[in-house]
Amino acid sequence: MNDDVRNIVLGVVATAVSAALGWLARTSLWRRRLRRKQAFFGLPDNSESLLVVNRDAGGPDLTVTRHDVFALLELSALVKDCNAGVQVVAHDAAQQGFGERTEFCVGGPASNRRMAAHLSSLLPGVRVNVDADPGPDRGAFHIGDEHYRLEAGRSEYVLLARLTAGERRSRARPVFLFCGQRAIDNQAATRYLARNHERLARKYKSGSFVLLLKVVNSQAYGPDVVELVADVTRAAQAPLPEPAAADSASSTTRPARS
Repeated sequence: MNDDVRNIVLGVVATAVSAALGWLARTSLWRRRLRRKQAFFGLPDNSESLLVVNRDAGGPDLTVTRHDVFALLELSALVKDCNAGVQVVAHDAAQQGFGERTEFCVGGPASNRRMAAHLSSLLPGVRVNVDADPGPDRGAFHIGDEHYRLEAGRSEYVLLARLTAGERRSRARPVFLFCGQRAIDNQAATRYLARNHERLARKYKSGSFVLLLKVVNSQAYGPDVVELVADVTRAAQAPLPEPAAADSASSTTRPARS
């Protein structure tokens, strides 16, 4: 074997070794990212998750709005990427606890009973105005001492939360809440989660968080322009402050004038 042939053989071998090492490195990186994603969503291989859908608030039947369907598709893609399965359940049929399976709950408390139960038990510091009558506070969020009103098509808000509960929180599967003032806001929150889950996983690990997002000018930009308003975890998980003493004093009966 002359020097030219030897050099060609050595070059081929070096290329093959480099390609194999590169493939192993990429595979290892992909697996690490997958494991981090699975840990964040609580979705190990072949696990099952629960997707709780709401109904259109305009009718009594289970009618899912177009934007909520898009939100479900976003979530289904995330679950599939984790090599897990999903079961779709109507909000008034999901009569079970949480922690055994990862749950994705979509819709505000006016159209989703499951969401109303989660807000009451897990986020006592959050109140949502569910009055059907038109008014400036319809759909408004009350979080701690702050109010966030709905300006349809211009300025809308949505809560994105990852929560665990119970004594075995480290092992419990999380509940993800997408509680928007309108259906398009639910889709905006699911899209925000799909785009930012790696950053959220680095920041919060497997802990709980509640983020208040603002959907800007949805009538022009749809669900794509979303701003993070604040991390409201502490305020959302603390009970709402008691009414001021002055309010209770004003409600007492005053003596009639003679």
